[in-house]
Amino acid sequence: MTKNISYIALSSKSGIIFFGLGKVLRFAFFIVFLLLLGSRTRSIGGYNLWQMIFFFLTFNLVDIASQFFLREVYRFRTYVVTGQFDYILSKPFSPLLRSLFGGSDIIDLFTLVPLILFIIYAMTKVGIISVIGVLLYVFLVLNALVIALAFHVFVLGVGVITTEVDNAIWIFRDLTQLGRIPVDIYRQPISFLLTFILPVGIMLTFPAKALFGLLAPSAIVYATGFSLFLLFLSVCFWGYALNNYASASS
Repeated sequence: MTKNISYIALSSKSGIIFFGLGKVLRFAFFIVFLLLLGSRTRSIGGYNLWQMIFFFLTFNLVDIASQFFLREVYRFRTYVVTGQFDYILSKPFSPLLRSLFGGSDIIDLFTLVPLILFIIYAMTKVGIISVIGVLLYVFLVLNALVIALAFHVFVLGVGVITTEVDNAIWIFRDLTQLGRIPVDIYRQPISFLLTFILPVGIMLTFPAKALFGLLAPSAIVYATGFSLFLLFLSVCFWGYALNNYASASS
């Protein structure tokens, strides 16, 4: 399914060029902003310049990876309103997996690979890091993707009930934009809200802090439990939405 969608995406060379250029420019402008900010001060919220850049790289990694794997969610509304979701339900394959992973966005892969290489380079600039720190970073990035997965499952449930998907997705995207910088920098109670209520801090600040050796073990346990609980709730909501689905014909 990803291969078929990739053929469609790659059929427009100009579209790929402008789409890729837009992503690169958006990334470059914020890096320049951080460099200018770093040239005026030694630290930002207690973090040096390369640490701030690393937070931003982590945000991009989670953001692009979730879009790459879960791009089919953006197409889900069309399936519901046209009745194609009825066809998906009739097949001997999990409709949830089909709706989540029915076609990755190959264009995101062009930016994901260089980003990972840049992250590896940035690790050499942030200071002394340990193997355990790197392993915790990878684990918490995967944990962040579980939270992103849970939210996309919830959006699919909303789409089944209301046929509305796009607005919910963009609310999620707008909230995660707050994680381009560490949530510690925000004043209370915003910092607490973004850490323990809205999982922006867990997704985008915790991985980098674990790499720097600044995250308590209890925070790692909390992040893991929170993501699994959120995924459980979203799957339950998906089941509820399917039980109340009456097909496009009604």
